[in-house]
Amino acid sequence: MKRASMYLSAALMVVPFAAIAQSSSPAPDRVSQDTVDVQHLMAAYHEAVVTHDGARLASLFIPQGSTWLNVLSDSGLAHMRASKPGTVKIRVGNYQDFAKIVSQSKAHMDPQHQNVRILSDGTIASVYFDYVFMVDGKPNNSGSEAWQLVKGENGWRIAAITYSSNPAPK
Repeated sequence: MKRASMYLSAALMVVPFAAIAQSSSPAPDRVSQDTVDVQHLMAAYHEAVVTHDGARLASLFIPQGSTWLNVLSDSGLAHMRASKPGTVKIRVGNYQDFAKIVSQSKAHMDPQHQNVRILSDGTIASVYFDYVFMVDGKPNNSGSEAWQLVKGENGWRIAAITYSSNPAPK
């Protein structure tokens, strides 16, 4: 009897936690829709860069607190320091500067994304992919990129971009 009571007590303690665990996980169809919505955000980013629409590009980011980090690979750092000795390995930037470059550039820019992996719970998402940033049909930079996304009242927005940078030899 004592053993049965112990099992019953243990089961009663686990049931509420199981219910919480189940209710905190988004439904599979919701996760797949969020993945589609994140892919739409990525497509909008690509289109804004290709069409030189800096205002549209800027609208894809949260307006305050966004982070933009460019980390040169070891070989990229050595390559850059050969022509610019003061080059730093980690450069902190912002989406506004990138949007301005996109708006003002006359070159054809085409950020290509491959091996895209998306994780989401419906409120936040993480996107990781390999990229090649093409300029006038030639690779300008390549590496891996990670986006941190948040879903606000107006849909998904980019909170942070961190990317490794392997500049193409000139």
